[in-house]
Amino acid sequence: MPVTYDDVVSAAERLCGVAAQTPVFTSRTLDGRLGAHVFFKAESFQRVGAFKFRGAYNTLSRLDDRARRNGVLTFSSGNHAQAVALAGRLLNIPTVIVMPFDAPAVKVEGTRGYGGEVVLYHRDETTREALGQRLAEERGLTVVHPYDHDHVIAGQGTVAKELIEEVGELDLLLAPVGGGGLLAGSALSARALSPRCRVIGVEPAAGDDAARSFRSGTIQTSLDPVTIADGARTPCIGERNFAIIRRDVSDIVTVEDGPLLPALRFLWERMKLVIEPTAALPVAALLEGIVSVRAGQRVGVILSGGNVDLAQMGDLFAHG
Repeated sequence: MPVTYDDVVSAAERLCGVAAQTPVFTSRTLDGRLGAHVFFKAESFQRVGAFKFRGAYNTLSRLDDRARRNGVLTFSSGNHAQAVALAGRLLNIPTVIVMPFDAPAVKVEGTRGYGGEVVLYHRDETTREALGQRLAEERGLTVVHPYDHDHVIAGQGTVAKELIEEVGELDLLLAPVGGGGLLAGSALSARALSPRCRVIGVEPAAGDDAARSFRSGTIQTSLDPVTIADGARTPCIGERNFAIIRRDVSDIVTVEDGPLLPALRFLWERMKLVIEPTAALPVAALLEGIVSVRAGQRVGVILSGGNVDLAQMGDLFAHG
């Protein structure tokens, strides 16, 4: 059966007391600039510093005894990797994480710090899916897909559920989109709790597979896009996610890397919120006018995570 809002509610119950209920921030400066009321759901304050913990814990907590004993495998550039590693530690489940060799060092170190076994690979030699499948078969591990999984989608949907329950109904809800788990889960919650809300996904222009998929009606690919929004460097959107997105999402737009830096600087300097480039995608879409906002509208923005390489960010801010 396809995932529904009831699954999001079930995930919220399972996450209660385990995941953080992250804070919501506002900015009078941005509200004045846009003529709207913007509510930032800061998943940078979530465990492991990203929304990914919600889906990972919801999924691992539902495994049977055999799968728990044998362990799980996933593949990720960083945030889902850390989330699965921490969820595994909390639930006493061994975890193996396939990560690209060029993944941000802070995310690789965080994954190991949470107890995950990291297996690095080179993008030009193999794919994470192929390597992951081989390791899973050799070791008898259960594969936990980072986004194309019902329990993952339901867990991610608790972000928008919390936001709308706290601030009330919204006119717009913006979320980054990579594989589509967060966007699909957000759409489920918005449809149930704020039916008139338009849900919009934002992805990097260099990896615009979700936008092309949305417009064509068929899943498109984007192999190894070069973008500072590393959390959105997925090869394609998930099939389960795509079915929900086609039904419940109003649009998917793209943002070039350049506008991400002013958006990051605004969040860092004016709001004192340290977020990663992927989380800045919806903010950049608002600041650039890519997503139009009418006067007085209530806009929700999901800041997906805050795991940044400070040295790399310093260089980006200094040199662009």
